[in-house]
Amino acid sequence: MREFGKLEAAVMDCVWALGRPVSVREVLTELQKSRDIAYTTVMTVMDTLHGKGWLRRRKEGRAYSYEAVASREAYTARLMRDALATSSNQAAAFVHFLSELTPAEVDALRQALKIVPPA
Repeated sequence: MREFGKLEAAVMDCVWALGRPVSVREVLTELQKSRDIAYTTVMTVMDTLHGKGWLRRRKEGRAYSYEAVASREAYTARLMRDALATSSNQAAAFVHFLSELTPAEVDALRQALKIVPPA
């Protein structure tokens, strides 16, 4: 899996932040707060993300409403998993990753492991 491009990431950030089905117009309004962008550009990116399986859409009148198929956390986890898979020594890569965690990240990991049932 490849990372999102800059504009794809900006669109997904808006969709995730809004946390509900959204129209192209709503995403456009959010994006225009920080950049000059055209409606058709946002529509094309959202259609592309739909085609890649990251957004689902439903016809509402003449337009579509879009929502994320997966959470931001699920996307991040897939990126991490794919990065780990590129190593010829996954155990060593994982150990290096863990050794670079901040104390706050270590605490968050410990808390997360408390809620995960044993395999």
